[in-house]
Amino acid sequence: MGKLQSKFRRSRSELYRATKGNGEDAAVSQVIQYEPAHRDAVNCVTNLTSDLCVSGGGDMAVVVYDWRGGKLCQSFQGHNREVTKVECFPGSTWIFSASRDKTVMMWDLNQGDEPIQEFCGHELVVNGLAVSPDGSRLCTGSRDNSMCLWDIESGERVHKNTVSRNLVTHVCWVPESSSIVQTSEDKTIRVWDSRTWQVTNTFPAKQYIQTHCDISANGNHLLSSSNGFGGQGCEATLWDLRQPGCKVVEYRGHRETTACCVFLPSSPGGPALVASSSHDCSVKIWDQNTAACLTTLTLDGSGPLVSLAPSDSSSLLCASFNTGLHVLHHHMDGLDLKEVARF
Repeated sequence: MGKLQSKFRRSRSELYRATKGNGEDAAVSQVIQYEPAHRDAVNCVTNLTSDLCVSGGGDMAVVVYDWRGGKLCQSFQGHNREVTKVECFPGSTWIFSASRDKTVMMWDLNQGDEPIQEFCGHELVVNGLAVSPDGSRLCTGSRDNSMCLWDIESGERVHKNTVSRNLVTHVCWVPESSSIVQTSEDKTIRVWDSRTWQVTNTFPAKQYIQTHCDISANGNHLLSSSNGFGGQGCEATLWDLRQPGCKVVEYRGHRETTACCVFLPSSPGGPALVASSSHDCSVKIWDQNTAACLTTLTLDGSGPLVSLAPSDSSSLLCASFNTGLHVLHHHMDGLDLKEVARF
């Protein structure tokens, strides 16, 4: 591992120059290649801290990586099939991972390389994972049509509710709320009340499978993304959670399935932005309110781009099937997007 690190690692100052350079420096900046995080397709990425990300992939590993310093910090091995989703609890060292092995595991970066908790009970692949705002409960959703609520400390299942045809694709907990939002292969979006574990709202069905969802920091808006092909479907949609089922705008331009859509952190004086990634190997940044596409970056040879994680107001991590994880940099106006590193 030491030889790999010395071969691929670059300093923080190099990444800083690549992301912040201007004029002549920016014109000649190259993509920095760090030590690869995974040996197979990367399915998901999220943030643990401002410097550390967590990813999961086809190699069944859950990896913690210092993406600014280009250093692999920890690789957790415990799942016996590919990892589908990862989630962290803000301000802690807790990591949760879901897998095709039907389980969810909980890890602590400061407590060795063994899982500290395991959540078993789903009958098919687990695709949805969300932690309650107070860190006491874990919500999971599966292709077995069920949504489960777990007590994190004990690992016990508190609730389970099965809804016909509800093949869960993604789950989000609304900030500072008891509400949970999930997308499904049945083309709908459902809102759940975590206190009663009942569906409180079902949005009008879209034309295609809903692949992913994200909630704005203030809890007012929801993004969802659509499956599709040849430009049919392939959109992301902005919804108003204060008026459940109320569609605000659609973001159209991808040619294949839009696998992920996220709200980007706002910058003082800058426009509200959202980002999307697609099986067409591109990442797009959009004006949240007008749905205008501000910039597109195509990562040739990457294969499907399946997960995005905004790390700060100008950095965006992107997971790909073929070329690992990518560090992207964008300006606060959303008009420029470039790759600066990969690992």
